Amino acid sequence: MVAYGSPLYVYSRSDVERNWLEFDQAFGSHPHLVCYAVKANSNIAVLNTLAKIGAGFDIVSQGELERVLVAGGQGNRCVFSGVAKTAKEIKRALEVGVRCFNVESASELDRIESVAKSLNTQAPISIRVNPNVDAKTHPYISTGLKENKFGVDIDDAINLYQRAQNSEYLNIQGLDCHIGSQITEVSPFLDALDKVLELIDQLNKNGIKISQLDLGGGIGIVYDDEQTIDIQAYIDAIISKVGKIEIILEPGRSIVGNAGIFVTKVEFIKQNSEHSFAIIDGAMNDLLRPSFYNAYHQVLPVNENSNGIQASWDLVGPICETGDFLAKDRALSLSQGDYLAVMSAGAYGFTMSSNYNSRPRVAEVMVSGDQHYLVRERETIQDLFNKEHMIND
Repeated sequence: MVAYGSPLYVYSRSDVERNWLEFDQAFGSHPHLVCYAVKANSNIAVLNTLAKIGAGFDIVSQGELERVLVAGGQGNRCVFSGVAKTAKEIKRALEVGVRCFNVESASELDRIESVAKSLNTQAPISIRVNPNVDAKTHPYISTGLKENKFGVDIDDAINLYQRAQNSEYLNIQGLDCHIGSQITEVSPFLDALDKVLELIDQLNKNGIKISQLDLGGGIGIVYDDEQTIDIQAYIDAIISKVGKIEIILEPGRSIVGNAGIFVTKVEFIKQNSEHSFAIIDGAMNDLLRPSFYNAYHQVLPVNENSNGIQASWDLVGPICETGDFLAKDRALSLSQGDYLAVMSAGAYGFTMSSNYNSRPRVAEVMVSGDQHYLVRERETIQDLFNKEHMIND
């Protein structure tokens, strides 16, 4: 902490590797590609760690694509998801040989076809279907219901596939389905799988061959005391249903979530007749999940403090919002100057951070064996307005 300052994110390289390999090795000899979902944590050291052990990547923007390429990843191991791909993004993805576009609407299919035609090439596509399966997760991270913006209605998919098959600029690769995130029961996944396998049978009867099935990500991690999914059992269940078709998975949170922590310092202690507040230097702009999702993260002292004040603390930050908290009602022994570790912060932590209240974004550090490395420098105050300009008149 002394070397890098506070607050900051710290990641474990070995945990990232181990978590990805658990997915990859569970498939055995079955054809597959495990594509890490870059949106969970896009630090190039994390991406480079995964590229070195053979990961594919699930991207949702050109920025994520460029990060993957800089980190040593390959375009032909990237699947391009997301509901609002621009013509520029599609063109760049075709130039680097993207493995597949996961198409989310009829309009997007038209745009991809148009860009491919302008380049006189074929665009590899899968259509993302919405199976209307309830993932039983937070409504903000549910993606498989008709009320969600993602994918096309499973009943409309055949028409889109027929359109794609009739185009000389589109090359059908597979079918895509992703129903949500932080899912801790296997049954919603298997319900969705049964529906898409029925669709694949219908497509085959119409002469449309599906060579790969992308089942997305979404496996939950343990933030508190959740009982989550056994990855080997889940993949075994998939393989038992799909025959020889190639499977693509897009895990993100389950690769990096428990491989990272957020470290913050207690600046002040304030108590009144009803509440005990530990005012910390970390804030909602650094770790948004508690304020945004009312998400729970365990909080542990970096060093035990037996001489601190024992109380049930609300850990609140310096942002001028009542919603600026990282945890509430935590039984801890605290003193001013203590450091705290907010656990399971490797996913959707730094990637969702901002400069709200003109706060520089924090540093990121990676631990590898007995070594530690600065993998993102802390922003400076000057960085906040380097690209801004006044009107001189």
